[in-house]
Amino acid sequence: MVDRQSLAPPIAPARTRRLLGHAVYVIGDNPITAIAFALFALIIGLAVFGPLLIPFDPLETNASLALMPPSLDNWFGTDNLGRDLFSRVIIATRLDLMISVAAVALAFVVGAAMGSAAGYWGGWIDIVTGRLIDTIMAFPLFVLAMGIVAALGNTVENIIYATAIINLPFYARVARAEVRIRRDSGFVQAARLSGNSDLRILALHIFPNTLPPMMVQISLNMGWAILNAAGLSFIGLGVRPPTPEWGIMVAEGANFVVSGEWWLAFFPGLALMITVFAFNLLGDGLRDIVDPRQRT
Repeated sequence: MVDRQSLAPPIAPARTRRLLGHAVYVIGDNPITAIAFALFALIIGLAVFGPLLIPFDPLETNASLALMPPSLDNWFGTDNLGRDLFSRVIIATRLDLMISVAAVALAFVVGAAMGSAAGYWGGWIDIVTGRLIDTIMAFPLFVLAMGIVAALGNTVENIIYATAIINLPFYARVARAEVRIRRDSGFVQAARLSGNSDLRILALHIFPNTLPPMMVQISLNMGWAILNAAGLSFIGLGVRPPTPEWGIMVAEGANFVVSGEWWLAFFPGLALMITVFAFNLLGDGLRDIVDPRQRT
């Protein structure tokens, strides 16, 4: 006897093709979104293939080449220790992007779970979650990150945890509001009548509809996370020298701007600005891609 289910066309590949086709349409339809994704792809490429592209060792010092301006040999010039600034800026891309992605991913998972549970079940879960979020938001967020890193130590892991904690309230609030709006909708009632459990309804029916505004928040928080990591490094609470990191390089270069060595702070600052700019532009495109209502 032939199993009819084995003759049915696979659903997952078809959904994947539709999602990819919709993503291509969204990117191609909006030039700003296309530019944002192109910059994002460039940043990812530099983070992944950076060690293969740099002409010099980013940690190698050479006193005879100290404070050399940009040239054909050293595109971004050299710093006060004779290290090639172009190589250091490229290598720093991986570390800053890793901190941003890890912190935002952690904040998204924890915050979305807390907010979704509070919005769907309410009661004491909503009260406890709300008071916790209010407590975090009562502090100036960068000052809170400074306190966490100062207390735990300025390691990369602690920078990630501190950045995730200060970003967590944004996802919890968005998830709670979106889930509360949809928990009594018609499609949710239909899912309950079909015998689905509350957890399945929340995970498979309600949560996907909360993703569009969450994608905008993720893109904004990616930029904020990089700025937070750079800010901590700038004041001496971030990544420790001589590790290449944009905030450290801006802080070191700021001491030489008055004496005319502008390139020390300019190029790391430019990389930081372009990265944050790209993430800020990504939000609308990601929202349109993951929005189930806009898929055809």
